Amino acid sequence: MRNTIVLKNAKIVNEGHILDGDLAICKDRISQIGGTAVGTAEIDVAGSWVLPGMIDDQVHFREPGMEHKATIATESRAALVGGITSYMEMPNCIPQTTTHENLLAKHNRASRSSVANYGFYLGATNDNIEEIKRVDAQLACGVKVFMGASTGNMLVDNPQSLENIFASCPLVIATHCEDSPTIQKNESEARRLYGGDPPPELHAEIRSAEACYLSSSLAVALAKKHDARLHVLHLTTAREMELFEVGAMENKKITAEVCVHHLIFDASHYSSKKASIKCNPSIKSAQDREALRQAVNENRIDVIATDHAPHTREEKQSVKFVDAPAGLPLVEYAVPALLELVTQGVFELTTIVDKIAHAPARRFELRDRGFLREGFFADIIVVNPNGNSSVAARPVWSKCGWTPFDDCRFANEITHTIVNGNLMYDNGELCSAQSGLPLTYDRPK
Repeated sequence: MRNTIVLKNAKIVNEGHILDGDLAICKDRISQIGGTAVGTAEIDVAGSWVLPGMIDDQVHFREPGMEHKATIATESRAALVGGITSYMEMPNCIPQTTTHENLLAKHNRASRSSVANYGFYLGATNDNIEEIKRVDAQLACGVKVFMGASTGNMLVDNPQSLENIFASCPLVIATHCEDSPTIQKNESEARRLYGGDPPPELHAEIRSAEACYLSSSLAVALAKKHDARLHVLHLTTAREMELFEVGAMENKKITAEVCVHHLIFDASHYSSKKASIKCNPSIKSAQDREALRQAVNENRIDVIATDHAPHTREEKQSVKFVDAPAGLPLVEYAVPALLELVTQGVFELTTIVDKIAHAPARRFELRDRGFLREGFFADIIVVNPNGNSSVAARPVWSKCGWTPFDDCRFANEITHTIVNGNLMYDNGELCSAQSGLPLTYDRPK
């Protein structure tokens, strides 16, 4: 059968190696890697990197219930522009995704509007252990446990509920780890000292390293006690790194994730960027940031994600910093920002590809995704490493209309995004509205 798309003269980056040659696609699958190929459509990508698309294991697309901030349609398009071909979406929407019925309803929404591939978490509460036990392993990517302040009743703070979840959950448990009593105490004191208006840089002390460590160490202890599969999300501190092992992810039941903004920004940026970089857990010190970078390089941290969480400009800017909502729109510039760190010598290119594509595919047991392999789905991005692109000169695709990278210029540019063999994004233009597919998993049904 004739190849439908061939990427000619590529630098193919995959599984620790860079190979010069062509990459061919037949329908939705990769049909040839390396050598010379011919196809119906041939795209000369000489000088460019060809990478597996990012699999973002942590996004908030705000639908249903908060569509004034974002929708599955708008944010999946922004994700494609940013080189993210698959995402896993969080349960703290309205209504919350804490039942089988709401999980199925979210899939139905995405099937109608998502142009990227999609997966969804079932959310845990203090009292939905029976839903967790009966979760469909092909319908949920994992179970999300908010072990820190969250929306509505999704804070899981009952010790027996936590024991039950870690003892009984059949899927990967993904945790948000911050100790709420510590945060509440810190915030109350900060408001008292500063007349109700603490300065932005105090956010790193309110959502403190201690608050993070108390919660993440509890999660790790519970996982070890119950032999559970644990994935700790958006780690932010040097101290937490001692909780995780160095080495290949295949040998770990407990894995660690860091988000792009915690690798880019530090507390010194609060003075200029203010609420635009307010997030939970907070961006912390330069020393913490350096520890996170080191942990990525030594394979103590396994996955890099975005925690894309958009709010409107008005929501961010119309109130005091301490009252502004937490979260950043990140899917458009996560990959360029990480590749900028490659240009700066902070990371190897193959390391970034592993953390954004190979590792999440392995952690969540994705079927035929996350690698450039013959027979795998053709989820591919093309990056010009000499793109020299200005963020301010480009439109913002996320519905919120702003980005924390608005003052940045990147030495790379994503030129093409291919999803399931379909060319979706081509040099600044979305060129297809083909629907993405639900992620499938190599797990018992």
